[in-house]
Amino acid sequence: MISVEHLTKCYGDFVAVDDLSFEIDEGHVYGFLGPNGAGKSTTMNIMTGCLSATSGRVLIDGHDIFEEPKLAKKLIGYLPEQPPLYMSESPVEYLQFVGEAKGLRGEELRQQIAQVIEQTRIGDVQHKRISALSKGYRQRVGIAQALLGKPRVIILDEPTVGLDPIQIIEIRDLIRELGRSHTVIFSSHILSEVQTICDEILMIAHGKLVAFDEPGKLEKRLLSPNEINLVTDAGAEQAQKLLSPIEEISSVSTSPMDGGYLRVEIRTDSGDIYSVSRKIFNAFKSSGKVLLEMSLKKANLEDLFIELSEGADDGGSNADSNESEAKEK
Repeated sequence: MISVEHLTKCYGDFVAVDDLSFEIDEGHVYGFLGPNGAGKSTTMNIMTGCLSATSGRVLIDGHDIFEEPKLAKKLIGYLPEQPPLYMSESPVEYLQFVGEAKGLRGEELRQQIAQVIEQTRIGDVQHKRISALSKGYRQRVGIAQALLGKPRVIILDEPTVGLDPIQIIEIRDLIRELGRSHTVIFSSHILSEVQTICDEILMIAHGKLVAFDEPGKLEKRLLSPNEINLVTDAGAEQAQKLLSPIEEISSVSTSPMDGGYLRVEIRTDSGDIYSVSRKIFNAFKSSGKVLLEMSLKKANLEDLFIELSEGADDGGSNADSNESEAKEK
């Protein structure tokens, strides 16, 4: 449905988007994830034809966004981070204007306005001035205008920024519903938000694509091992001996502490960190040695995202290795 090929955008010496390539299939919800300043909005503005690229191209269902802009843009509904609303108008008046700008007329325009009002649940406020609406309702009006013209692709740039918790939940539910009938791409810097909504995640940092996969597969493929940290009165050699029979442990490192105690850092690839912890506890218990502390750290996508972002910042070596593995369908 969408093909992004070697997309690059430079502002002087600053590279905002750095050789991005990926493909997006029809009928899924995609999360475009990255910290503030990662290049998400720049990429989306290029994908929608609102901004030129330094090099590379974007194809929307085979139509080049720069060479065939009318055909390509007709397939896209776009909500920028700041919705382009006219505050003095009502949602109905605003949607009338947007629909006409998109070439809709007469009964078709009336039917589509009624449909998007119902989809975005703004019927109760459709005749109020937009300036009097809450930010949550304004976002809904912005999404409604993106739906006019029945585009196959909906692109939403940070649609939940500045909303209260209830409004965020409502917009997330709306995005899920839209994903049943459209290809939806939305950007966010909130990992938990992307995880709960998306079929697939694209991670971008410093203009580079650092990962692209389903949330579950990203965890299996890229996450670091779980960690278990101990403090014990056992010696280093004895601790190694006690832990060696536990097959799920992938590595053990020890360091002495004041008072004759030992810090032990354990890594395990097992998904059941609690079962491994029980085996460790029983091993020390049977030896008569005391576990003074035991703490668990389960690997998660938040840690992965921080690691990948820092890797892209450190000259891109980590990002490049992960980008070569990123899914280019």
